[in-house]
Amino acid sequence: MQRRQVRRFAQVRDDLGCNLSRDGLLAALTAPDAHVANTALSGIELADVAADGTVFENVVFRGCTFERVNLSNCTFTDVLFSGCRFVRCDMGRSWLNRVDFRSCSAPGLSFLKGRLSGVSLVDSQLAYADFSETTVDQLAASETKLSEASFHVTRLRRLVLERCDLSRATFFRTSLSGVDLSACDISGLRVSSDLHELRGAIIDPDQAAELIGFLGIKIKEDEWL
Repeated sequence: MQRRQVRRFAQVRDDLGCNLSRDGLLAALTAPDAHVANTALSGIELADVAADGTVFENVVFRGCTFERVNLSNCTFTDVLFSGCRFVRCDMGRSWLNRVDFRSCSAPGLSFLKGRLSGVSLVDSQLAYADFSETTVDQLAASETKLSEASFHVTRLRRLVLERCDLSRATFFRTSLSGVDLSACDISGLRVSSDLHELRGAIIDPDQAAELIGFLGIKIKEDEWL
């Protein structure tokens, strides 16, 4: 099977230089409506910090750790997170516009009631992530763990999934029409009892057999004499 190349959205150079210190970033996060732009940040560790509507534009985070960091109500435009780790962090009610996550660990990261416009997730860990009540326009995920993630009442437009783990993910009242799930693990997917969220989704025959079980239908196996 030919693998599709997941698009990169962030229009930022990988070789962007560092011109902001950790203390400078902390000051920006705690100042009302601060603007962090045109810089890279490498190996910084932040814990128990709450941003105050910070705007991030043309920024690269490399190998950074965020623990209990509240990034809600922020704006991220042309931002790359590479090899970063998020522990109990919140990006709820934020706008992510052309943002890439590469090889990041962010289990349970919340995007609740946020807006995602051109976001890619590659080789990342986002189990238990919360995308509930989020408006999504162009989300591309490849080889990313989204097991037990929540997509409750999520508005999905132009969703591309390649070899992702969606096991036990929840899609209540979220349409998957037109979404190709055939290369993903959808075992234990949580949808309404009538499977209406899956109407129009693209699946392979093995997945179809599993989904039929949700309706209480059993497939008779061939009997050999």
